[in-house]
Amino acid sequence: MPSTTTETPPQEQGASLSHGLKQRHLSMIALGGVIGAGLFVGSGAGIAAAGPSIVIAYTVSGLLVMLVMRMLGEMSAAYPSSGSFSAHAERAIGPWAGFTAGWSFWVLLCTAVGLEGIGAASIVQGWLPGTPQWMWVALFMVVFCGANLTAVKNFGEFEFWFAALKVGAISLFLVLGVLAITGVLPGTDSPGASNLTDFLPHGSEGLLVGLLASVFAYGGLETVTIAAAESENPVRGVASAVRTAMWRIALFYIGSMAVAVTLVPWDSEEVVEKGPYVATLDHLGIPGAGQVMNVVVLAALLSAMNANIYGSSRIAYSLVERGQGPKALARLSGGVPRIAVLTSCVLGFVCVLLNYWRPDDIFRWLLNMIGAVILVVWIFIAVSQLLLRRRIEREAPEKLVVRMWAFPWLTWVALAAMAVIFVLMAREPDTRLQLYSTGGMTLVLAAVGYAWQRARAKR
Repeated sequence: MPSTTTETPPQEQGASLSHGLKQRHLSMIALGGVIGAGLFVGSGAGIAAAGPSIVIAYTVSGLLVMLVMRMLGEMSAAYPSSGSFSAHAERAIGPWAGFTAGWSFWVLLCTAVGLEGIGAASIVQGWLPGTPQWMWVALFMVVFCGANLTAVKNFGEFEFWFAALKVGAISLFLVLGVLAITGVLPGTDSPGASNLTDFLPHGSEGLLVGLLASVFAYGGLETVTIAAAESENPVRGVASAVRTAMWRIALFYIGSMAVAVTLVPWDSEEVVEKGPYVATLDHLGIPGAGQVMNVVVLAALLSAMNANIYGSSRIAYSLVERGQGPKALARLSGGVPRIAVLTSCVLGFVCVLLNYWRPDDIFRWLLNMIGAVILVVWIFIAVSQLLLRRRIEREAPEKLVVRMWAFPWLTWVALAAMAVIFVLMAREPDTRLQLYSTGGMTLVLAAVGYAWQRARAKR
């Protein structure tokens, strides 16, 4: 049974973690956290499947992400915690829920660290052919592991400048795109609506594929609520970051897709091969567009590596502080859980080695296992918010600094949308295995978490 008290989790009782993040760090982490390589490159596959209707797909999934972010912001402003949604799930549903959400997300982040390292290394290897890929991965690991082992403000500074580069690149892309669409950009003619006539080239099935691709491109919003616990003013920080980030994220994602499909034919091979950003800039004859975007994609990958090392170490620290993991991971030095940082980096590097040693079985199995974790986390967020909102209103209404819109109706709408996405994943052969693998891992973690909860209750 979930606890009916508002007892503060252990990591919130003592000021053990440092508070070195400033408001500017949180604002850029909120913006940059969801702007990853999936948007710059991976969105091309969504355009190929959905055509111009990819704009609808990103709009629908963007609305869902806004709801999830608002729910998470409400709980994180009321109860700032490095455990974020994991701590909220434990408070609202029970310890087993916090255990399941936290450790599944930890596995996701550690695996993502390895994937991003591989992607970043492949870009640098393209610039410097003949250099071994593993060397670049090792270098990136050392740099970001070192940054996260020191004061948290170093993580914040890295993320601030990485996010600034990504935001600047997308903003410039949107400006150039609008100028080209209106026929104002020198040397270009406005295409009008000529590329939008075949709006649903593959029918509703193509739109559904694009919808699934867009949902997973938005992953990463959770980092800002994890980081808020180490900011100068956690409540004000997370409230401000959530409020300002949502409409900007929608503008960047939906606006980018609209510009790309208006200027470049959706069935152009370059959209998939190079990504919609490079394909659009090449179409406009912008010199050096490919290399410039490669730099931006590299920054996006390195930013994600940095953020995921940070997020995984803080999630692990919070879980252990709540008695849900090896105690060594909660040891602090200079306000930083350094053993948790090292453990997360080591597991990330193991994922890199698995990609080299067993890319066709073990590594692919690992990728399938984490394929739908973000949806599992979003469900825990929505259910936790449904339960906690009433409790906060009853016991501490002054903590509702951020409020979920139209509660509880929009929370239920978000949950229904997540259920629909699960059904769509079960229908598609490419995502069905991911759904089942993630479901298996979630059930195992839930069983372990429940057994641990029962054992602790008997002590």
